Amino acid sequence: MSFVEFYQFVGQQLNEFLSYTAFQNVTTGHIIMICVGLYFINLAITKHFEPLLLIPIGFGIIIGNIPFAEDAGLQIGIYEEGSVFNQLYFGVQYGLYPPLIFLGLGAMTDFSSLLSKPKLVLLGAAAQFGIFAAYASSLLLGFSPQEAGAIAIIGGADGPTAIFLSSQLAPEFIGPIAIAAYSYMALVPVFQPPVMKLLTTRKERLIRMKPPRAVPKREKILFPIVGILLTTFIMPTALPLLGMLFFGNLLKESGVTDRLANTARNALVDIVTIFLGLTVGASTQATVFLTPESLMIFGLGAVSFLIATFSGVLFAKIMNFFSKEGDKVNPLIGNSGVSAVPDSARVSQHIGLEYDKSNHLLMHAMAANVSGVIGSAISAGILLSFLS
Repeated sequence: MSFVEFYQFVGQQLNEFLSYTAFQNVTTGHIIMICVGLYFINLAITKHFEPLLLIPIGFGIIIGNIPFAEDAGLQIGIYEEGSVFNQLYFGVQYGLYPPLIFLGLGAMTDFSSLLSKPKLVLLGAAAQFGIFAAYASSLLLGFSPQEAGAIAIIGGADGPTAIFLSSQLAPEFIGPIAIAAYSYMALVPVFQPPVMKLLTTRKERLIRMKPPRAVPKREKILFPIVGILLTTFIMPTALPLLGMLFFGNLLKESGVTDRLANTARNALVDIVTIFLGLTVGASTQATVFLTPESLMIFGLGAVSFLIATFSGVLFAKIMNFFSKEGDKVNPLIGNSGVSAVPDSARVSQHIGLEYDKSNHLLMHAMAANVSGVIGSAISAGILLSFLS
């Protein structure tokens, strides 16, 4: 090989190498999404906003937006058949991860507060109004009924339910819907307090609620059995989520399956959260994610979430019109009707303590909060039943 031929060969190889680098394939969209990923990580570390979710999602966004030559058949992108990330994304695409998350959630949830004051389940039901308001708004903006149903569930602030429903109704929008749902879950301490303060008076914020009664062990064991029969007989399409939720709770409350309950609420849920967060984040590949529809989904999700908070607080005020003195509900717990467990309940507690350092609302708020989990799963089942 002559020197000239060697020089040409090296130049050709160098050009080919450069064509595969991220520098050669980067776009403004990739830079924007990488900045979004860094912002999520910053929120998790500096503000402590849902770090177990935002760090995997934020890092996944960075992974998903490392540019590469998409026509080279490298099999590294999340949307490339056969790639490692595509195989991990299987659990999102086919709704496998959400029921496993619900299993862990059931195994770590104490329903005593709800059993102690069953009427607070109405707050969980009231907060679902945001879902159906967003459904109507999505239809008006030109989304199909299936897409509108998947977008609407964001108002429940329940990431696993949003992923489950969008995988069934609008797989093409799983990425933006999941990111929106988890974003609003993490931003509960930012979005909800202004609405809560706007809708309540100082006198209402100082309402003291009766302490919860002690719930017998037998009642706790019976609850998941009665719960699964009652909810799924009414709405069988919610079975994958509610079945796993109540099964996890029975593992916890039975007292004879501690090993299984510990695995479900610790190792299993941690593993699934890692895979779920990472792949959902990676699905925000700029070439697929940055579209006008994605921005509309984020806007509709925010509106849905705010309406859910609004309706929960407002319904708590309405309940007080029919409650005897001494049995009134502090409207600050109305925000907990959304299913962002336990963050929205912590917000209720935090705002309540701002006005009375001895007024602890957490247990009451948790009753509304776990009701919201069940309510959002039932709402998803309703949408699935007539849209699938």
